[in-house]
Amino acid sequence: MDPVRNPFSPGAGSRPPALVGRDVEIDGMDVTLQRLLIGRDGRSQMLTGLRGVGKTVLLNEFEQLAEGRGFFHEHIEVAEDGKLAPSLVAAFRRVLLSMDAKRRIGGRVRRSLGILKAFSLRLPEGVEISFDVDGVSGPADSGDLASDLAALFVELGEVARDHGTGVFLTMDELHYVDLATLTALIVGLHRSTQLRLPIAVAGAGLPSLASLTGEAKTYAERMFVFSRIGTLSEELADEALTAPVEDEGVRWDDDALAMVRAVSHCYPYFVQEFGKAAWDVADGPERIRGDDVQRSVPVAVAELDDGFFRVRAGRTSDRERLYLRAMAELSPGPVKSAEVAALLGTRTNALAPIRDTLIKRAMCYSPRWGEIDFTVPLFDEFIKRWIPVLPLVER
Repeated sequence: MDPVRNPFSPGAGSRPPALVGRDVEIDGMDVTLQRLLIGRDGRSQMLTGLRGVGKTVLLNEFEQLAEGRGFFHEHIEVAEDGKLAPSLVAAFRRVLLSMDAKRRIGGRVRRSLGILKAFSLRLPEGVEISFDVDGVSGPADSGDLASDLAALFVELGEVARDHGTGVFLTMDELHYVDLATLTALIVGLHRSTQLRLPIAVAGAGLPSLASLTGEAKTYAERMFVFSRIGTLSEELADEALTAPVEDEGVRWDDDALAMVRAVSHCYPYFVQEFGKAAWDVADGPERIRGDDVQRSVPVAVAELDDGFFRVRAGRTSDRERLYLRAMAELSPGPVKSAEVAALLGTRTNALAPIRDTLIKRAMCYSPRWGEIDFTVPLFDEFIKRWIPVLPLVER
């Protein structure tokens, strides 16, 4: 059928044409935002899940909610080096300048920028951001990251509260942040929550983020709503496929829907990718048949292999690829690290550096002690296509 009319839109962070199964998270965030604006407490959110399940899409939905409620919003995507504090400085600066531009706050904002400048000068990483104000010593420049971030959250929250608005931060890839920095972030947010200041955070990361947050501060479980974002139910997967094409006067045959559910495993991103390929291949004009899906599957798989999967696997070394191939041999996961080592004819501790590197780069994560799994759904199937045979290892 006409590719110009194709309603499906696979892409990192792209909103699908039918966002299904996420009402609980969206409604919960909206309640928090409304409560904060009237001086009540509200719980921030942490979204966890594998790649391609729609965490970033939800963060974008939260952003629209917040801006619609009159919040000032900033987004941070944490890099692999895990440095969050410099990004927070830049985000806080933009928020304060935006508040000043829209609310004409003047002197109060200059003082807040001075406190932020003093904080930034104490960061070991150094922050190359221009501040056209003098630093204000005292509130947030002790050098203790947790207490200084708490002071910044309070300062920003008080400015927002005093001018009838709020601050909303979305943070993606939070699993990269080291424990000390995550602890400081939680302490800062906790202090603003205690004072019922209108600041909220929505974070997203891999499944390990939930346990990492609890390890940082035990009271984090009372500050955040932890939402595990995963596969869609079969009914919701069908809705994600049928709702977009109905506007184009097209319908799916039941066997076609069943095939897409089977090959996509109902992961949201893959539903979009296989839906797009089926539309492009289908003869139409008003139906997508099982035969259409069958012919489109190789097209969608090749698209996933060349983009979604290979962009993550391409930076791996030969030894890392061998480890990933051994994991795939034992999958579907999670698999035991000791079993990977046994398959490769070596000891677990000999492979520990490779395992740690793959976890640090978010290729894999450890769901439980002694276990490892892929962070990307169906990655085991891709690895087997990429490396069809597990290379022989000298024992």
